[in-house]
Amino acid sequence: MMENKIGATTFSTDTAGRFEYLVLTVHPGESIADARRRVVEHAEYGKWELTCTRIYVGGLRRYWMRRRVMRVKGTLNVIA
Repeated sequence: MMENKIGATTFSTDTAGRFEYLVLTVHPGESIADARRRVVEHAEYGKWELTCTRIYVGGLRRYWMRRRVMRVKGTLNVIA
C-alpha cells in the first residue's frame, strides 16, 4: 500500500487551499481488509475524511482523503 500526502499548497480543489489531501493506493494483490483498516485509522486518529474512492481496470484502488488545514498564529514573542 502506498500513501501520498499532498499539501494544501500543492494540490487544492478550492481556491483558498483550506484542505490537505492524502491518497492511499492499494495494488490488486493486497488485502481489502488491510486497506479498510488503514482508511479507518487515518479517519479516526488523523482526522481525515474519505472524499473519493476509485477502482481502476486491473483492480488498483485509490482512496482520496482530506482534512481541514488549521492556520495558527504564533503567540510567543521572542526578543533576542
